[in-house]
Amino acid sequence: MSDIIASSESSKPKIQMGSSVKMHFALLMPTGEEIDTTRRGSPASLVLGDGNLLPGFEAALVGLQEGDDVQLTVLAEDAFGERNEANIRVLAKSTFAQMDAQDDLEAGLVVSFQAPDGELPGVVLDVYEDTVKVDFNHPLSGKDITFDVSILAVEDPIANEA
Repeated sequence: MSDIIASSESSKPKIQMGSSVKMHFALLMPTGEEIDTTRRGSPASLVLGDGNLLPGFEAALVGLQEGDDVQLTVLAEDAFGERNEANIRVLAKSTFAQMDAQDDLEAGLVVSFQAPDGELPGVVLDVYEDTVKVDFNHPLSGKDITFDVSILAVEDPIANEA
């Protein structure tokens, strides 16, 4: 009987590109500060390779299987990228008039602009008399990210096609 149990344990599917995965995760900063988590709600369900996860996170998940509880660190360049000083812009205050935000501008305010491929959020760094300095880098750019992951279920890509 124990041989059968051992065999079925080792036959659990491992995560690979195209696998359906159900998991809980917590997103942690290098300081241990939790930024996001699914642990207080429903688990995340996804298909590896569908473009919904950071490529570095996807790569770190490959080979894990149901029951694995691990911490995975994804380096900045494989997570949200390195900070790019060219993404800090000084814009005319009049640019914000169309958003009805011109009078409410202050450091730390998140503003969104329409871009050809969707919305482009930025964080106001400084407000001057006629201009505003805005950082369009992702807030987590330049930071290594740790994912505390519990794999709840894995389905092989073949099972997904059926």
